[in-house]
Amino acid sequence: MYLSHYLKCYPCPKRPGQNLLYSTKRSAIVQVSDATLRAARAGELAGAEGETLARLGFLVPDPVAERAEMRDLFVTANLSRRSFNGIVVLNLDCNLACGYCYEESFRGRHYMNAETADLVVAAIRRNQIDPGRSVKLAFYGGEPLLSLPLIKEISGRLQAAALAQSVDYSFTLVTNGTLLNRRVAEELIPLGLVGARVTLDGPKELHDRSRPFASGFGSFDTIVRNITEVCDLVPLQLGGNFTHDNYRQFPALLDHLLDGWITPDRVHTVLFAPVIPKSGQRVVADFSSDCACDYAPWLQEASLFLREETLRRGFRAPKPRLAACVVEFDNDLVINYDGSLYKCPAFMAYDELRIGTIADGVADYCASHNLDVWKNDECLECAYLPLCFGGCRQMTLLRNGAIDAVDCRRELLDATLEAIIRQDLRYQPSKKKT
Repeated sequence: MYLSHYLKCYPCPKRPGQNLLYSTKRSAIVQVSDATLRAARAGELAGAEGETLARLGFLVPDPVAERAEMRDLFVTANLSRRSFNGIVVLNLDCNLACGYCYEESFRGRHYMNAETADLVVAAIRRNQIDPGRSVKLAFYGGEPLLSLPLIKEISGRLQAAALAQSVDYSFTLVTNGTLLNRRVAEELIPLGLVGARVTLDGPKELHDRSRPFASGFGSFDTIVRNITEVCDLVPLQLGGNFTHDNYRQFPALLDHLLDGWITPDRVHTVLFAPVIPKSGQRVVADFSSDCACDYAPWLQEASLFLREETLRRGFRAPKPRLAACVVEFDNDLVINYDGSLYKCPAFMAYDELRIGTIADGVADYCASHNLDVWKNDECLECAYLPLCFGGCRQMTLLRNGAIDAVDCRRELLDATLEAIIRQDLRYQPSKKKT
């Protein structure tokens, strides 16, 4: 047995002769002695320790086969997958006026009409539910709750179709939180609502300046009141968008939530993301994922600081995990309000990245989205590959004007991964040792 390509080793400063091994492929962590590590590197580790490390993915029978497995991972996953994840953009309208909104250039009073909604329901039934796949949608905008009747219409019909085929149907909301009150949540839960993602850009003064209503009034109090009303009904993912100048003020937001009974047991996860410059404009990374990123030293410091402050107050933060850009998954789609299809909401600004329509289906996008960009020797040999797989195509597009290279995460992960692992050990100390 041989050590996996896809692991990192960190010494234990307070325990000389001991090391932490972290599998980027399995998100597993173990503590091993210097002697165990030497034997593993030599391919000579046997007995109970060897069996444990093999079971956890730290030892593999054949490194060449492991590399081939990673190269073909999404081919295998797409063939076996029995679920459909769709983002349905109900409108490009919004009741807030966030200065950094990446949809600014194409936002407007654009709403999905009844005819397009019929096509969406018919296509999901025909292509997903009838063949026996479960369906999970994320309703998106603009602000999706400006289209509340359409959420009910689409979900009611798909829920009935899923029930008839004995498959699951559920949905989440990516919402600014201003309209998600208790009454709305109680109406949507029976139709399949299982979660919502809500943004708060720091404490009240910061947030109201960053995310005002279109009228100019602050939205903080409305959003916090709604979170308080629904956090016992709907799992919430909370996030916010920080800058170099204000990130150290964000812990005050967490304290405010705690004072208002929005406690860690009522919140699923908290993840703050940076506002990222784009061609003289400001666009925000979608806090619901950890795809977009930057590598400036201040941002590495800010991300670790905010994660530490989040965990210290008892809230959960996302953990490093096997992850890839949505383009890798055949059965993940963005359905725009007009029925056009994309792989990522950020691509809606680029006509050349449209991959089809709900009426005509999906065209071949292998070349336009450069699907094999990470299938090279450098990436396949990189310990961070399972956390990256070429990174975020949107970030490459912003930097280069085309999806022509990987969004390499090595610099970022070299600077932050060990600290993140140690944070998790500190706040969740029960880990497997060998």
